[in-house]
Amino acid sequence: MDTVMDICRNTTVLTEADAAIIDEMARHMQIIADISQADVFIDCPVEDKSAAIVVAQASPATSKSLYKSSVVGELALAKNEPAVLFCLTSGRPVIGARAISQEHTVMQQSVVPIKNAEGKTIGALIMEQDISEKVEQEKNVERLIETTEHLSETLMQVAMQEHQVPSLMHEGIILFDHRRVISYANSRAYELMARMGYGSPIKGQLIERFFYGKFSDENLEQHGGMMFEELQYGKATLLVKAVSIFREQNPVGGLILLRDISDIKEKEKQLMIKSAVIKEIHHRVKNNLQTISSLLRLQMRRSQSKELETVYKESINRINSIAIIHEYLAQDGLERVDLRKIVDKIAKTIVSSMAQPKQQIAIAVDVDPVQLPSEKATSLALIVTELIQNSVLHGLAERECGTIRVLIRHEEERERLLIQVTDDGKGIGFTGSTAQNGHLGLKIVETLVQEDLEGQLHFCDTGFGTQVSIIYPIQRGVIHEPL
Repeated sequence: MDTVMDICRNTTVLTEADAAIIDEMARHMQIIADISQADVFIDCPVEDKSAAIVVAQASPATSKSLYKSSVVGELALAKNEPAVLFCLTSGRPVIGARAISQEHTVMQQSVVPIKNAEGKTIGALIMEQDISEKVEQEKNVERLIETTEHLSETLMQVAMQEHQVPSLMHEGIILFDHRRVISYANSRAYELMARMGYGSPIKGQLIERFFYGKFSDENLEQHGGMMFEELQYGKATLLVKAVSIFREQNPVGGLILLRDISDIKEKEKQLMIKSAVIKEIHHRVKNNLQTISSLLRLQMRRSQSKELETVYKESINRINSIAIIHEYLAQDGLERVDLRKIVDKIAKTIVSSMAQPKQQIAIAVDVDPVQLPSEKATSLALIVTELIQNSVLHGLAERECGTIRVLIRHEEERERLLIQVTDDGKGIGFTGSTAQNGHLGLKIVETLVQEDLEGQLHFCDTGFGTQVSIIYPIQRGVIHEPL
């Protein structure tokens, strides 16, 4: 899709510098559309003096749009939109003109010129409204229309001066004049003000009487003419935003935008409670698993059989691997697990517990920064546990030293994870997709790969040791790359 700069370069008569001004203006169109409750466009001149081209468009999130699809790149003809062509040629604003849209809808236009540093008109900022719907929705629409010119000029100046203008979504709107006296409030504003305990009439009152005096002239000036506050009134929470309005550097009033965010705050509170409960559950599961592990370790020490000791150690490592997952979830309170953290900890723990006293086994872990849902991460943790244990107990059993490598790659284009565990031991003695011996650990790996991950498993005797490869197909949304 062509950008604003692309359209300006390819279809308009603007210079590169003028196109950059239009592009900067376009970045802030959404705020104008939301506050004016109108479809907003930027049209720029072309070679044909009887037409202009639409280079940018924004639909309001606060009211119904007049357009079903984008008209960016289409021509605005003088016979349909005379106010636009008049503004571009004369450099003068046109407020309240009738016109026909590209979708053949009769609407009202307010057109303000966009000028460069030399005062040359390089584009037109257009606001289009369906007057019939406005009359049904707002009894005082005439007051809103009268303030449209003031509002558009102010927002253009703010957009040109501010690099980042926050999105001003609102439900209620209050306007006040240069004397700080409220001159207009819509029905939603009256409803929200009543919830705060302010009775009618609001119109005609000083703005300092409301909102604990937070939006005084001095406070607004200190904050650059724009303030945001969350105010609590009983169980209700309101997001209140105040913007000063200027004309030719002189203050002519301002507006207050009100939004009830009580439901959002309540949901945030419930989420925090649920998160705390989930973290506590994971913490208790981890403690219980560690208790089981300790009991097995005590029982192991009472056994005189080396074979039973090995079985105990394998079981303890499996339990500890799952406990590591729950420990991570208990700390972060999330249902996604960072593979790098858990695989590194699991690998070092297993080598430390399974290696013989005189053995020197190095462990190298190389894992891409990916996160998985807890149930998939648990399966992968058990798989890695079994493969490392198999390398220590069988591949490197007769070696004084050796190396085990764990590699996990996120092959994004192929939508899969590649997991490889490699050792430089005596070798597994076969190559294929199915374990050729009766080791319980390898049977567990087969089951987890095929049933839990729905993946592919491959054993390879490299001649210099053993490499086990697993392909885990993933779907979008299942895997997440942390920032």
